[in-house]
Amino acid sequence: MAGDITITREQHVATVTINNASKRNAMSQAMWIRMGDVIQELSGDQRLRCIVLRGEGGKAFGSGADIDEFEQIRASKEQAIAFARHGHRAMHAVRDCRVPTLAAIQGACVGGGLELAAFCDMRICSEDSRFGIPIARLGATLAYAELEGLVRLAGPNVALELLLEGRVLDAQEAQRKGLVNRLVANADFEQEVAATVARICAGAPLSAKWHKKFVERLRQGTPLGEEDIAEGYACFDTEDYRIGYQAFLNKETPQFKGK
Repeated sequence: MAGDITITREQHVATVTINNASKRNAMSQAMWIRMGDVIQELSGDQRLRCIVLRGEGGKAFGSGADIDEFEQIRASKEQAIAFARHGHRAMHAVRDCRVPTLAAIQGACVGGGLELAAFCDMRICSEDSRFGIPIARLGATLAYAELEGLVRLAGPNVALELLLEGRVLDAQEAQRKGLVNRLVANADFEQEVAATVARICAGAPLSAKWHKKFVERLRQGTPLGEEDIAEGYACFDTEDYRIGYQAFLNKETPQFKGK
């Protein structure tokens, strides 16, 4: 099969790689389906504390959909709707994933690649990264589910700038406009990704899951109910909380259990 989504695991970390380097890691329909399956499976793995998304080869995180398929499977409104549901499922699987997600971005992060990265919890990029969604050059649009992550991440003004101009931003401008959390020199990229993953994994996994849930709840903009407010204190009944404060008092490194 041309292109694939591959997974590697090391202790509490899973790395999900977009593997289609000959096409700058463009995503075929089969790859979107696979991405959705993989993220949903990893989301339920209680052993994981971080999921890293990246592109194979170091020259592109992802360049969007594989345009070579369009004449066969995306040539009409009906076909586009059928195609899009697989991408939407994958993006929303990343959005709803119970495990913290980190996009490790090198090179091109455009089109569907940026849409996918936008749904991750954090984004770190190398200084040679580039960002954009020049979809208007194809005479096409982002549907609502595809646009959601970009608007959530950088706001409507930046989203419209990218979509109306079709301009590709360098890493420095992307950081200024909120598309990435951290910009790192090429030579330091892998070290910073590893250090970030280590910091995420050092925290209590239940804390991470609750914080993801709480932030998403606040995004809704509706009043909190009594159950919402009470859940903000559920951590104090966990074993991890006892492990955490006792380790602090004893000047030890906590060994959290996710319980």
